[in-house]
Amino acid sequence: MPVDSSNPPLVSVVTPAYNEEKYLAECIESVLAQSYTRWDYLIVNNCSTDGTLAVAQKYAARDSRIRVITNSTLLPAVANFNHALRQISSASKYCKMVFADDWIYPECIGRMVTLMEKHPTIGISGAYGLQGEAVLWQGLPYPSDVVSGREICRQRLLGRPYVFGSATSILYRADLVRSRNPFYDESNVHAADSETCFELLKGCDFGFVHQILTFSREREGSLLQMSRELNSSAADILHELVAYGPYYLSPDEYAECLDATVSKYYDFLASILPQRRGNGFWDYHKAKLKENGVEFSWVSLARAVSEKIVDRFRVRGRGGQQRWGL
Repeated sequence: MPVDSSNPPLVSVVTPAYNEEKYLAECIESVLAQSYTRWDYLIVNNCSTDGTLAVAQKYAARDSRIRVITNSTLLPAVANFNHALRQISSASKYCKMVFADDWIYPECIGRMVTLMEKHPTIGISGAYGLQGEAVLWQGLPYPSDVVSGREICRQRLLGRPYVFGSATSILYRADLVRSRNPFYDESNVHAADSETCFELLKGCDFGFVHQILTFSREREGSLLQMSRELNSSAADILHELVAYGPYYLSPDEYAECLDATVSKYYDFLASILPQRRGNGFWDYHKAKLKENGVEFSWVSLARAVSEKIVDRFRVRGRGGQQRWGL
């Protein structure tokens, strides 16, 4: 059903901010520019030491829909996300996180709300995002815009397209946000948002808007940059499979996927070995393997290295044959 223009649902937009003076105004301006205007906006200043608070207060003084609160103590990033989400309006039907160094396109909230009003079974909706000039994530097969939560999670665990995106790219039903405390697992620094999707989609459908609606910025010191430096995605994929594979997959599918995922993990570690990463990198991945029931094995790593060497000579051999016309 279309959005009732006489009484559109309230959307709570939330921006946690720590030392975001450089980008916060652009983020706020993108919310103010939304074609959908029935929203309230909470900016949570996490004890910033720069001009973040002044920027937020300047906009709050201009628009009564904007509210600013400052934490009494500095919180870790994911704990601050949870703290911010606990402050959303009790009257909101939907909730939208927008990180302070990201921004959203003018149609973002309106397109997502329209989809979720059309399909009341949708608990989470996503969309394409932009990072620099790169389009992020893959969507549902066009023109499909809704899929059961169980099926999209199953497909993800089987290695199919990643559609959840990031926290900025998602719109939640607010009741789902209120139903979890904490909303994000604070021990899962790099993939708390996707883990929450696996949890919530046990009981609802997933929707997708076939449009680029958000922009994510990769910058020095961001969680995204830290994740890429560690390549935490290898550990995240393993964790999601171990945590949710038994629920979403058949026993045979789970066993096959687990073997393949562990093999790919060692293949990744073998490819990194020549880079001579420090102890912190190796300690991180050894710990993540152990957390998910896989003891680190130098034998498995050596086997993966050997396979890469064999593959390299095989490729060179084929190249020689081609040069000689064989």
